[in-house]
Amino acid sequence: MVDDGVQRMMESASVLFKVYCLVVMTLVAAAYTVALRYTRTVQTDLYFSTTAVCLTEIIKLLLTLVLLVRETGGLSRCKGVIVEQVLNPVEMLKLSVPSVVYAVQNNMAFLALSNLDAAVFQVTYQLKIPCTALCTVLMLNRSLSHMQWFSVSMLCVGVILVQWKPAELTKVQMEQNPILGFVAIAIAVICSGFAGVYFEKVLKSSSTSLWVRNIQMYLSGIAITLLGVYVTDGAQVMEKGFFFGYTPWVCFVIFLASVGGLYTSVVVKYTDNIMKGFSAAAAIVLSTIASVLLFGLQLTVTFLSGALLVCVSIYLYGLPKQDTSTLSRASDPGSASKEKLLIASA
Repeated sequence: MVDDGVQRMMESASVLFKVYCLVVMTLVAAAYTVALRYTRTVQTDLYFSTTAVCLTEIIKLLLTLVLLVRETGGLSRCKGVIVEQVLNPVEMLKLSVPSVVYAVQNNMAFLALSNLDAAVFQVTYQLKIPCTALCTVLMLNRSLSHMQWFSVSMLCVGVILVQWKPAELTKVQMEQNPILGFVAIAIAVICSGFAGVYFEKVLKSSSTSLWVRNIQMYLSGIAITLLGVYVTDGAQVMEKGFFFGYTPWVCFVIFLASVGGLYTSVVVKYTDNIMKGFSAAAAIVLSTIASVLLFGLQLTVTFLSGALLVCVSIYLYGLPKQDTSTLSRASDPGSASKEKLLIASA
């Protein structure tokens, strides 16, 4: 009798924790998109997106170093791991590939949200699912079920409907280029799919710690993003300063990008694919509501139809199936084995 009571209490606590995880994942995804859109369309003094991406990489490196110290059990052991494993030229070169791809992806997200509404971005960005699935099939020799192929097709149709007639924005005065925004997000989702699967392949090719791999990637990422700052905005940064246009909202965006994804990747391992899909759908709904209130988004039948198809397709794709759990982790940036993907593109 006592054992039954304890078991019920544990199950209740587990449910509450999963609900907590769901709320956190949803709010992080929606808040990041809306806040980033806000900083790119409302502010008068527009900050340099390249510097924001660079700062995000630096913060993630510092956070991962703290986690590595905790994992190794002290600073002295952590130093030994860094010297022996992190500073390996061959492995650093191997991890520089996803670093370049992630840098492109993150900068494309800024460009996309400068030209697309947050709700449109949130829906269209779900194309990362078929992109990751395709890369998984090609690079890891896995297969998709008939239901997953059907859900991928449904998702693509939904995105087409959302993009068919761009919704009017009544509270955004800056000039928008929807075509440029869509091209940017297309590049971002391709980068997301390739880099995520490539990183998973590297992880599974050795027993090296995830945090060591992340540090190798972040070191390369910092060098690459600094080069991007110099090439893209070097003259203006020298004239106006590295932190030109930074406001509390910009800092909040950088915080979400660097901390939010890491936090979500830790808690999401305790949830299932259905809950992850529900979280993605809920984030789309919240982004849509925020876009209506903040940016004057006028909803259309095609947008609502496309968004509904995307939400349903995400749910169908995440349904538990035999021998698809690993693929689900590769296709969903919230999985434990894809922690880097979450950290990079939260």
